[in-house]
Amino acid sequence: MRILHTSDWHLGRSFHREGMLTHQAAFADHLLEVVEAERVDLVVVAGDVYDRALPHVDAVRLADDILVRLARSRARVVVSSGNHDSAQRLGFSSRLIDASGVFIRADPAGVGTPVLLDDEHGPVAVHALPYLDPHAVADPWGLPRRSHEAALTEAMRRVHADLDTRFGTRSVVLAHAFVNGAQPSDSERDISVGGVSMVPTSVFDGIDYVALGHLHGRHTLTERARYSGSPLAYSFSEADHRKGSWLVDLGPQGEVRAEFLDAPVPRPLARLTGTLEELLTDARHRRHESSWVQATLTDEVRPLQAMDRLRRRFPHALVLGFSTPAPGLGAAPATRTSGRTDHDIASEFVRELRGSAPTEDERALLDAAVDACCDDRDLDRAVAERAVASR
Repeated sequence: MRILHTSDWHLGRSFHREGMLTHQAAFADHLLEVVEAERVDLVVVAGDVYDRALPHVDAVRLADDILVRLARSRARVVVSSGNHDSAQRLGFSSRLIDASGVFIRADPAGVGTPVLLDDEHGPVAVHALPYLDPHAVADPWGLPRRSHEAALTEAMRRVHADLDTRFGTRSVVLAHAFVNGAQPSDSERDISVGGVSMVPTSVFDGIDYVALGHLHGRHTLTERARYSGSPLAYSFSEADHRKGSWLVDLGPQGEVRAEFLDAPVPRPLARLTGTLEELLTDARHRRHESSWVQATLTDEVRPLQAMDRLRRRFPHALVLGFSTPAPGLGAAPATRTSGRTDHDIASEFVRELRGSAPTEDERALLDAAVDACCDDRDLDRAVAERAVASR
């Protein structure tokens, strides 16, 4: 059986306020092309279809389009819910949808009941574990402690109890969790419970293939347990990730052979460091002129209008930072104001914040602003006279 393992679509997510739906739709096109070109039998989606429990209508429309197109394809589809999904919303009408060849599993009560598929070598039991919140399942399942390890251990006990009744059946498990041996990025939502979020790989012993979701970087924990990662980068910490899906061949005896298929990169990410002048003139950065850019400036004096100037070369610059703290911040306020005029305090504030004194034009503007805030005795007298006249 040929399996395409993907996860963490996060439909509806933005990237530093930049909409991603167009890029997510392009990944969907790629996914359908892979299904046909590689003659995929089964697509598994290991959680986080949406980015939020109440997704935007456009994200729901895109998910509907993807699943309808997959249902019409040569492949069958198994989807499990992630920690970003609403299990009730994602799993709505799942029993009805099963008839289309798309199997959505979001209810912990169904853990231990597989989707049963067949190929020329016999049956394959696909156990799609929804995201298991330890607080939600601890009491119903009688867990000894509220942790992800306890929840998944009990879930896998149920899986093995089912598999023990199916001699000779190959097994696939979908799970959305933080499993030991993988590195997180900045864009996953923390799922720790009392500081206990890690799950050992041994929880999944005895399974032919484990399709993991939650972490956004691809990882091979063992030859039988892998993260596909997200199909798109959702933080600059993922700038060096390869994005895509695992193409897995599950042999007649449960043998596994996996190949990573790269997804299209609609716009690459770049993290640049240097002075503003270096970033604007260095020829090495020419290849990043169409990238999403995170820039860290090393100038001793913070340049004026740094982001506007940066975007003249890098129009998709999204994040600007500085390698040194703003000078003067943290000094005792009394030492900065004692014996000074309001005009001097305003000018000094600019100098300490930026690292250089205001220009003559800026000083004139600051002086005018300060004067506009001072008491105007003539105006005060006129206001008082109108108040008396109105009585």
